[in-house]
Amino acid sequence: MTVNVKPKPLRVAIVGGGPGGLGTAIALSKIPHVEITIYEQAGVLREVGAGISIGANSWKVLDLLGAADPVNSGHPTWTTLNLTKLQSALLSRVEPGTIQLSKKLLRIADLGASGVELRFKDGTSATADLVVGADGIRSAVRDTAWPDYEIKFTGTTIWRALLSWEDVKDLDPRFETTAWWHTPTTHVYFSPVGEGLWEIAARAWHDPSTHSASKVSWGVPVANAHVESHFTEYLPQIREALARVPDGGWREFAAFAGPELETLVAWDNKIVLVGDSSHALSGAFGSGAGFAMEDGWILAQSLACFDNDLSKALPLFDQIRLSYYARMYTHLASEATRRAKSLQDIGSPSFDERVANKIISVGGADMSWIYQNDIEATWTRTIEDLGPQP
Repeated sequence: MTVNVKPKPLRVAIVGGGPGGLGTAIALSKIPHVEITIYEQAGVLREVGAGISIGANSWKVLDLLGAADPVNSGHPTWTTLNLTKLQSALLSRVEPGTIQLSKKLLRIADLGASGVELRFKDGTSATADLVVGADGIRSAVRDTAWPDYEIKFTGTTIWRALLSWEDVKDLDPRFETTAWWHTPTTHVYFSPVGEGLWEIAARAWHDPSTHSASKVSWGVPVANAHVESHFTEYLPQIREALARVPDGGWREFAAFAGPELETLVAWDNKIVLVGDSSHALSGAFGSGAGFAMEDGWILAQSLACFDNDLSKALPLFDQIRLSYYARMYTHLASEATRRAKSLQDIGSPSFDERVANKIISVGGADMSWIYQNDIEATWTRTIEDLGPQP
């Protein structure tokens, strides 16, 4: 008589309910014998109103997750859309009961062979075999498992707002498409995001030595006059667009960044980082949601490849994604050197000269390895290189 013993399920705790956490949950839900719980600190799942760029790499992983059509049927190669729409599309693919809200993570503890314990601010706790840190650039998971890692304020402050296209369409025909203007220390970006909405993202740089982390904000309302004061040199129609943001419509974010990690895996393959928590680049490539969803998909494929064996799956995930992010850090370092030289060559021009020089080529390098990345093809090549698995 043959007795079939059902495998013990792999308990996965995903910390963070953004695109990375949701995408990871969707990908993992396709694997047998996996129990998934998302722990989100917010009481309600919502995003601060903003647009998000969806390039070919992001469309590819959305297709793999089965969430592309709800975002945009017959999608183009690249578009900008409301982040809420992306989150809603991902949520529609997450199994009911997967998400627990109001779960602010306080600490995690290594229980050895018993897994990892998560303790939350509400006094509850949970135990998992694998903890996925999908909790962003200020990751609580990373702070515990990588205690020496430190992010720092970059000096850049970002202000974001959504308003009705009807409120600005009379100002400039160029506002109908994605466009941006900048000086050496400021930047204004406009883009329609669909459904009659229009996004403004403005940023300014300050000497970080005079702005400590305790003095900067994250997603808090800010007065219109404060934002507008940073962009007084811009064209009248740009200044007017900023002025038409409704009172209370601006949200302020301080940009943080951190050094490259040597590994995305910790505690004997019981903790793994995805998304911004794994590469604190402060949105440098404008594709953070896509990167996070790619991470989640590769993590799921790695687990499926090795029948949920963490000791084999996590190193494979680390191999694939760590090298990808290492390339990003290398690119940013070379770009920073090149930009510094370009500005040095320009000298100290007048404002008119700065405008004439505002299109210093910052995109000269081939970036198809990011924006045209086919994560499925990457996985296929990796498996072919590995050869047959026992």
